[in-house]
Amino acid sequence: MPGVNNTDFRTRAAMNQTTVLHEGPVPEEYTGARLDVVVAQLVPGVSRNRLQAWLREGYVRVNGEVVTRPRTLVQAGDYLRVERPPPVSEPTIEPQSITLDVLYEDAALLVINKPAGLVVHPGAGNPDGTLQNALLHRAPELADVPRSGLVHRLDKDTSGVLVVARTLAAHTVLAAALQRREIGREYDAVVLGEMISGGTVDEPMGRHPVDRKRMAVRRDGRPAITHYRIAERYRGFTRLKVTLETGRTHQIRVHMAALGYPIVGDPVYGGRRRLPAGLPAGLREQVQGFSRQALHAKRLSLLHPETDEQFVWEAPWPDDLGALVAMLAEMAPPQ
Repeated sequence: MPGVNNTDFRTRAAMNQTTVLHEGPVPEEYTGARLDVVVAQLVPGVSRNRLQAWLREGYVRVNGEVVTRPRTLVQAGDYLRVERPPPVSEPTIEPQSITLDVLYEDAALLVINKPAGLVVHPGAGNPDGTLQNALLHRAPELADVPRSGLVHRLDKDTSGVLVVARTLAAHTVLAAALQRREIGREYDAVVLGEMISGGTVDEPMGRHPVDRKRMAVRRDGRPAITHYRIAERYRGFTRLKVTLETGRTHQIRVHMAALGYPIVGDPVYGGRRRLPAGLPAGLREQVQGFSRQALHAKRLSLLHPETDEQFVWEAPWPDDLGALVAMLAEMAPPQ
């Protein structure tokens, strides 16, 4: 059979504890269908992308043989076995007792108000002390969930609401909902410059061609769509409500800078801080001293992965952003 390789794949399955998700003959109506399509139909509740990955890794058998090619055609009566791989633990990420601001918690979800300065995942320069370390301490079962349950992320210096799935099933449902753009995310941002009206930025993004640590608008990039509307105008500044259709790295920061209205305090995309002339000294010092991007994930909405109930959470402004907005309103009212 095409795509068969029995030499090394399922030695691992025999040695580790896999879970059988489906086992039985292929129904008549799937005669001549692609294997990945049949698996997706017979194993509900798991995303097609994840099932395809498991198939390629050798966790699907047809008539007792491992088949790794999704396009393989099956026939009625072929005996199909689909396994879920063993949970992937992350032994290098140690649980750490780090205080978390929990907005909501149940058996399926944790909703966190992430402070600015807290890195989400360990990485170069941040081997520990991250949100992921904190989550593993608070909920040890997250070691068996991809990325310790994190469905999306926030930049280190972006504050606000973030959802965590506590089970593999919840993670699968929420990851699929995020891909279908069914999770609502609204941000508050303070930008340099006086915007006239709201709008939409529909500009693809990718890695910067020179500085690989930065992102940039690129014609050959991935689709990126940001909607923004004016919440409040000030002299020389604007506070925005921003919603995302896509979730590219640094998306809001890159799109606002591309419009010519960089986010206040952004150390990467803000450019030189050209402040309006005539600002009161106190406000000028407040803006110049704002040491992170003035961006806050204010609101998150989704359907609960187990009950389908609609939930909405809001994270209050952190002190630094609240102080900035209050000073703008007092010292830089619109002319």
